[in-house]
Amino acid sequence: MLHEAGTSSFAEYGQGYCEAVEALREREYPLLKDTTYLDHAGTTPYAKSLIESFSRDLTSNLLGNPHSASSSSQLTTHRVDDVRLRVLRFFNAEPDDFDVVFVANATAGIKLVADALRDYEASGFWYGYHVDAHTSLIGVREIAERGSKCFLTDDEVEEWIVGLNKEAPLSNDSSVTKLFAFPAQSNMTGRRLPLRWCEEIQKLGVGNERRTFTLLDAAGLVSTAPLDLSDLSFAPDFVVLSFYKIFGFPDLGALIVRKDANHVFHQRRYFGGGTVDMVIAAGDQWHSKKNASLHDRLEDGTLPFHSIVALDSAIETHKRLYGSMANISCHAGFLAKKLFDRLSSMAHYNGVAVCQTYTDLSDYSDRSTQGPIIAFNLRNSHGEWVGKSEVEKLASVKNIQLRSGTLCNPGGAANHLGLSPTEMKQNFIAGQRCGDDHDVINGKPTGALRVSLGAMSDLRDVMTFIRFVEEFYIDNGPTIRMLTPTVESTAKSRFYVESLCVYPIKSCGGFKIPSGTHWEVKREGLAWDREWCLIYRGTGKALSQKKHPKMALIRPYLDFDRHILRVTCGDVSSEDARSVEVSLAGNDPDLISTEVCSSSIKMASDVCGDRVVVHMYSSPEIAAFFSDFLGVLCTLARFPSHVSTRYSKVRRSDRRSPGISRSIMPGSFPESCRSSTDLQIPILLSNESPILIISRSSVNRLNENIKANAKNGSSTSKAVVADVFRANIVVAESVLTSQQSSGDFEQPYVEDAWTSLRIGPQELMFDVLGSCQRCQLVCVDQFTAVRSEEPFSTLAKTRRIDGKVVFGRHISLSSDPARALLMVGDAVKPQYSHHNR
Repeated sequence: MLHEAGTSSFAEYGQGYCEAVEALREREYPLLKDTTYLDHAGTTPYAKSLIESFSRDLTSNLLGNPHSASSSSQLTTHRVDDVRLRVLRFFNAEPDDFDVVFVANATAGIKLVADALRDYEASGFWYGYHVDAHTSLIGVREIAERGSKCFLTDDEVEEWIVGLNKEAPLSNDSSVTKLFAFPAQSNMTGRRLPLRWCEEIQKLGVGNERRTFTLLDAAGLVSTAPLDLSDLSFAPDFVVLSFYKIFGFPDLGALIVRKDANHVFHQRRYFGGGTVDMVIAAGDQWHSKKNASLHDRLEDGTLPFHSIVALDSAIETHKRLYGSMANISCHAGFLAKKLFDRLSSMAHYNGVAVCQTYTDLSDYSDRSTQGPIIAFNLRNSHGEWVGKSEVEKLASVKNIQLRSGTLCNPGGAANHLGLSPTEMKQNFIAGQRCGDDHDVINGKPTGALRVSLGAMSDLRDVMTFIRFVEEFYIDNGPTIRMLTPTVESTAKSRFYVESLCVYPIKSCGGFKIPSGTHWEVKREGLAWDREWCLIYRGTGKALSQKKHPKMALIRPYLDFDRHILRVTCGDVSSEDARSVEVSLAGNDPDLISTEVCSSSIKMASDVCGDRVVVHMYSSPEIAAFFSDFLGVLCTLARFPSHVSTRYSKVRRSDRRSPGISRSIMPGSFPESCRSSTDLQIPILLSNESPILIISRSSVNRLNENIKANAKNGSSTSKAVVADVFRANIVVAESVLTSQQSSGDFEQPYVEDAWTSLRIGPQELMFDVLGSCQRCQLVCVDQFTAVRSEEPFSTLAKTRRIDGKVVFGRHISLSSDPARALLMVGDAVKPQYSHHNR
């Protein structure tokens, strides 16, 4: 729908660029092919020619450590000095007035200023910051000995500035050193704050000793807008930024310091290598700092000189491709306005707005006050919030890259979401943590979605995201559906266990239980299910197919004759297939092959967010076997069933009548089917519950929907097999032919109404705990490890409740008989809610 750009303002699109944006993207950003990248506020992609230019530079010049007099070292020093001047020119800053200190990132620059002010006076300093500040700015308050204040509005800032030279409370005491910090652009909403505050504070200090300093966090602004430091009267004392937000590469930051504020760093106590002319190590605590320039005194240790040289290529490439930051601002602003206007106008069939945007502006026309960022949440047609993490999951499946959460902007997020400090603490107690999926607590969203545009964004990105929201999150009309079958239709079907499967190694391939084999089931699940896992050696966390799809090709086989677990990696029919064996005996080292596994050691590990103690195999051969296949430094660990300290994270389903759903999602289930009662049900390394059960009829219906979507042009994926859902039990129906109907029938999603099950000749009783919330993992083909859009894309349309995509049911054994056994072919007798009895 690129023709929609043919508006009167289309001339702004890519104005000043060296060529059409689409052609530029194809040549310079091949990694963006088939991807909708909407997280430029996090980092912008780097140009291909930038990397090529940097590579030529490195292969053509020998660069040495700059702390030397050799020719290679002097070349490095010369190049670094040139880049330092080039950075100043990029921001129109005069070298006589400013110095550039290279740091790791903007946060490192903030910390450098804060540490210097802490040492500046024995009594410390006072700190003020704007509520829209990044987390890294807020952290400075912890070392401000004279107190701090968060300014909740611009008006509060204005009033404080006016009172700076008056007799006032401590924050305005003229004898106290003060630092005022604010973002040039909110990293949550994109609002651009008034840079004139720096000028107003500067004017108040004329003729007096400088006691109030300004720190500008420009990291967000400079990614898509110019920062002009040519007018010294308005320039901040300190500016921090990260170059990867502008150029994509290198990962480097800068602290730009006004030279008339250099004295702030004179009392800085710490010194590192390269910042001193002489040091006496013993006998006298004396040293002499370098005084040639500020950066000589502040750049501790060896500079990341290769990254600084890369910055030279980055600035040159950026100028060649885009001309100026003003061109980028015009381009990205045009796209942001177009996207904002479309999102703001979206409504459900009943008039309820789809998007709740977080902005102080009515439109995005004024680029002096608004950057190309849109923060928002979605609502369904009932006005209920759609979970941010669920949107992000589906966007990821559709290869749309965006951001969600509080966006490292706790003040702005709390302000726009209406969260008081008390509510935020309560949310923390309730389990909310940064990056989790606690999307809505007590009726309020805990975070927001953010899309941000950049220099190489194009109209396809905008239209792709608009179509994404329209396809999945706009309700076009109400649909009333009976969710559960009538008693009569239920009586005509008989359910049975079609297949049983265990997954001995968490997130790896499954082991299908052979027909005719009785399999033990316990309170914590089917025997041998998820008793092992692969642990990443760097963090101690269990690996998952979400990040490592190749784990699907790690196939375990339980050999009870030899009492071993044999694991094969790759295609079992291939000559290159490799295997490793470990003993099934959990505490008998004599049964573990000394050639494969010498012993196991206890260690703490993170599994599904829980901290548990596992036995890690210390054999180098086992670690190498899995590490080589996955390309990840990992090893095998075991969580024996007799030491389980984990419990199910889902609850027993309510047994009240489900009635009629008001949801427009076919197959979704109503309020009364949602979970209600906490249970202490033990589990091993499974994510949520002891056993997962799915229906063959539901899989068939899902595939019908997938095919229908493909015919409508919204999907090109093929039907999926039941294995993608990684269920322990697949239940099928003995399909009957009704004389009153024209053919056979199935009952898809009838499991939504099940409250309990009796299975097998023992009539083992299982409680239905709730529905299984799905994620992108179901998109990994369990036989090829190839990732696709389906079935999650179709599930998001047909199986969503409260913003959660669900398929299958969690169950657990109600009691713990002496020996509970299941077998393929066992009869399944479901119990329904009272409404269906």
